[in-house]
Amino acid sequence: MSTLGLTNTLVSVFVPIGVAGAVIALVCALVAAFAIARGAAGLAGGAIGVWIVGALLSVSASFAALWTPFFVAAIGLGVALVAGTVLRVAFAPLLARRAAAAKAPAAASAPRPATLNTDVVAVA
Repeated sequence: MSTLGLTNTLVSVFVPIGVAGAVIALVCALVAAFAIARGAAGLAGGAIGVWIVGALLSVSASFAALWTPFFVAAIGLGVALVAGTVLRVAFAPLLARRAAAAKAPAAASAPRPATLNTDVVAVA
């Protein structure tokens, strides 16, 4: 197999892998944005961890001098981090009111603590 044939074969393999990696990275960036907006640090960390894998896969398309999948993945994470933070700040008062409303009825209907009965019972 000639060098050109081998190069074309590798391009036909690496470019779809790079595009699939960019898609995985974008999905993980969206999950990270929603997790940051909700304040779920563990989910955001996991999503960003999987985003790294997708971004590394998207770099494989650079074998064919196609850097677009990587740039899409990188810009997608940047936008997701900013959007998640903005949404968290924008909805913080709403979430605080919801949490306060959820705690108020729970405090009114809290069970009474158990008391120790010290009565002496005679056994026949």
